[in-house]
Amino acid sequence: MSVVSDRVRSVIERLIHSPRFVVLSSLAQFVIDMVIWSLTAIAASYARFEYQGHHDPFGATKSSVLRILPFVLVVHAIVGYVVGIYRRRWRYGSFDEIGGLVIATCITTAILLVLRFFDNSVNPFPRSVIILAGLAGLCFVAASRYLWRLVREQVRRPSALTAAKILVYGAGEGGIQMVNTLMRNPLSPYLPVGFLDDNPDTHRLSISGVPVLGGRDQLAQARTRTGATTLLIAIPSADSSLISDISARARALSMDVKVLPAVQNLNERPLDTSDIRDLTDEDLLGRRKIVIDLQQISDYLVNRRVLVTGAGGSIGSELCRQLARFNPAELIMLDRDESALHEVQLSIHGRALLDTPQTVLADLRDEATINHIFDTRKPEVVFHAAALKHLPLLERYPLEAYQTNVLGTLTLLNAAQRTGVGVFVNISTDKAANPISVLGYSKRIAERVTAAVGQSATSGKYMSVRFGNVLGSRGSVLMSFRDQIAKGGPLTVTHRGVTRYFMTISEAVQLVIQAGAIGSSGEALVLDMGTPVSIYDVAKQLVANSGKPVEIEIVGLRAGEKVHEELFGEGESDTRPQHPLISHVPVLPVDLGLLVPSPTDARETMLRIIAN
Repeated sequence: MSVVSDRVRSVIERLIHSPRFVVLSSLAQFVIDMVIWSLTAIAASYARFEYQGHHDPFGATKSSVLRILPFVLVVHAIVGYVVGIYRRRWRYGSFDEIGGLVIATCITTAILLVLRFFDNSVNPFPRSVIILAGLAGLCFVAASRYLWRLVREQVRRPSALTAAKILVYGAGEGGIQMVNTLMRNPLSPYLPVGFLDDNPDTHRLSISGVPVLGGRDQLAQARTRTGATTLLIAIPSADSSLISDISARARALSMDVKVLPAVQNLNERPLDTSDIRDLTDEDLLGRRKIVIDLQQISDYLVNRRVLVTGAGGSIGSELCRQLARFNPAELIMLDRDESALHEVQLSIHGRALLDTPQTVLADLRDEATINHIFDTRKPEVVFHAAALKHLPLLERYPLEAYQTNVLGTLTLLNAAQRTGVGVFVNISTDKAANPISVLGYSKRIAERVTAAVGQSATSGKYMSVRFGNVLGSRGSVLMSFRDQIAKGGPLTVTHRGVTRYFMTISEAVQLVIQAGAIGSSGEALVLDMGTPVSIYDVAKQLVANSGKPVEIEIVGLRAGEKVHEELFGEGESDTRPQHPLISHVPVLPVDLGLLVPSPTDARETMLRIIAN
């Protein structure tokens, strides 16, 4: 346990990282190495002749030792510099540096043995002494570096007086990397005191000086033994079921729970202390490792003009953020909400003056404006995420759903077809499968309109992507529950048995982008949403996580609402020829002549179109 004050640690850490210290420490290590080599040469000579009964152990070779010793030092200094030992080529005290020491020692020893072959003096330097001195010198030089590394790591450890003791669940790559990061940061708020891992092969191991104390079943014992107050789930690929189980065990012991980001959020970068964050509801409900084909995605996005409608919404904004990573020639963000455009531009660039062509303020219903945008900007890839989506409201105003979700989509499709868009992806919903609501009707017709335009198009791909509830999206049940908890409740659940599919926004968007690469015209690509989740159970879990005595109230199903949502409609089959999480479903094209511009009864019109 470290007892060095934080101020002293900070001073020492600044000293260690100063350029002057680096130079001085390299010089000091060189001097130490030379002293070690001198002493080991003399000690090897002493050992060599003591065992032969000489009265003067190394007197017989004193002259040769003194004669050759300066040459030994010069040779080793030159070899060490060339190899990189004295040029800070490797991290100090690392295995790489030890490897360099071995190479330098072998070369130095070989050179000395060659020179010894040509030594015809009366008292030649013994060959055995050369080899023995080389081995001993290597051991002591390596030991000096290891000792210095131990001292430095002790100084750089977080203070046990100020840092919270933390147990790390997961002794894999993520956990080890994070522990190493924490142990090298004296200002870290966390001090790792133990690993937990369900792999019995890791038990009783010590990794980076931190012991593995057992699996999740030994959490209580590990907490008592170490005094840890926090548990870090350090498995970036952990799914929601694992996180839920581990967090429940930790909270039963009054421990804080932290997590690392999901794999897809790390973007193949090293972990940092800032990656440790609080457990969220999204972690508990919808988290899985998503594997995408970056080459396929790059082929149709890199250096292309990409348009995203509904760019300020939950799905649209995340689409924009992820699409920006693929270096499109132009990312055109379209929305009718100026505040939403401001927020998404700020999230991507860190500034949002709204003074660039990147942001476009327009309404899908304005056909002339949409046509002008396509004629002047000429997008090559379109992600259509704009839609009206609140089920109860659209039940009251079906014409609004029809004009935006159906006719607005048709306007986009006609403009895309006319200007030669290469890929058009229409974002749909699970409510389009066997629809019973106005929202479902409008989105199902939008899928069929997309298929109809794709069928008639001479070039390009026109497809839809269908998925269920997205965690954290505006107006989602999760956000409603959070608001209700913040207000003290009650949480309103429509039906005790109602279930819904859940997926995080990041997961959904990654699969949408992948679908754009593998889909074909006329298809609906259905994303694997995992196992349906009981909304009542979600409500109970959120209440438990909040620690507040909030009641749950059953209010009854709303008009157009299903007890169990479906991803596949009648006659559709689950076929996944290209990606394990994406199904391909053919969509029946609609007769575009049925789409009247201003129906007197939008609900009946949509029902008639669907039945046709």
